[in-house]
Amino acid sequence: MSADDALLSLSTPAGLADPYPVYAKLREETPIFRSEAFDGWVLSRFADCQQVLADGETFLVLDAQWRDRHRPGWRDNPAMVLLADLLPWKNPPEHTRERRLLMRDFTVRRVQGLEPAVRRAVDRVLDRFADATADGTAADFVGTVLYPLGMAVIGDLVGVPDSDHDRLRRVTDLIGKQVDPAMSADLRAEVDAAAVEFRAYFADLIALRQTEPRDDLTSALLARPTPDAELMSAEDALNSLLVLFGGGYETTAGALGLGIHALVTRPAQFALLAGDPGLAAGAAEEMLRWDGAAQMSQRAAVRPAVLDGVEIAAGDLVVVLMGAANRDPARFADPDRFDITRSAGRGLFFGHGLHLCLGAALARLEMTVLLEQLGKRFPTLRIAGEVQRRPNPALRGMAALPLTR
Repeated sequence: MSADDALLSLSTPAGLADPYPVYAKLREETPIFRSEAFDGWVLSRFADCQQVLADGETFLVLDAQWRDRHRPGWRDNPAMVLLADLLPWKNPPEHTRERRLLMRDFTVRRVQGLEPAVRRAVDRVLDRFADATADGTAADFVGTVLYPLGMAVIGDLVGVPDSDHDRLRRVTDLIGKQVDPAMSADLRAEVDAAAVEFRAYFADLIALRQTEPRDDLTSALLARPTPDAELMSAEDALNSLLVLFGGGYETTAGALGLGIHALVTRPAQFALLAGDPGLAAGAAEEMLRWDGAAQMSQRAAVRPAVLDGVEIAAGDLVVVLMGAANRDPARFADPDRFDITRSAGRGLFFGHGLHLCLGAALARLEMTVLLEQLGKRFPTLRIAGEVQRRPNPALRGMAALPLTR
């Protein structure tokens, strides 16, 4: 099997269930190779992936300017236009200015202040799961716990009412398919319509908060913190909300689904957590490393570079396989072993460098609190039905995770 064939196999049922043997093959045989399928270089080792993500002057994200030059007609795709307006798809100086304005209000202190609300949300969804499984039957943990929890946490942060959660889950689920390299053409219209609806929803929320401010992040973004501070425009605030909401629950729910599946199918590891809730933060970190939701990212070289002796020309595309990097034995000892007591440092799930994920602290808080309570309340949690995975190799997750206690 060629390296490109191996890459394409990630979209098969076997690849969706477990992409890591494919990643191991790439790391061992062709860790840096030119892919016809991806029209660029593909990297699978930790050091190479980290080097590209860290060098934001040489390797740029595929922003609107890049797409105008290399992807004619892309602006006819509303979902892609939506994503290109967001912070993760921008380069300096735009990225620098917008990130600074957002971080002025989305602070560590604000995230820490959310912990009581996160704990209340965790209690509510676990109470719901307890009720659903009280007679010994199974309940889908994804639909009962993970997505409602993520929606509650990010909704509370930005000021989205509970009554809109189901609607926003539907549209964000569809928009997530935009990053699936194997998305079928017949889904395009549906994904594009979801992008239009998503943007319109938050434009309406911003208009409401301009006249009726509340104690939420949306109102904070629209306010001037000091008389001489730069005021964030409504358009910048809109783009900030879109990236926080879209990224603030989808990838966290995906990582939790994959990680909890790993936990409950390894009873010894789950027993460790149940016996010591203090291991929850480490368990969350291991989940993110071992089988995270976000698996790959793209960059474009704007000047020549060298990666482990391989010359990358200006203009070349580079695909960073974070999922492969996080199982690199050169970085993590015995990397295929799931070990919630591991202390070898963090992987690349949240990225690295300029584009390090803004919501990392909130995601870690949400994951840690849920895992603390899960071990305490349901120490005998186990699989009770057929697990279904999302059919997206770039954004992994569970579509259904039936559990009982």
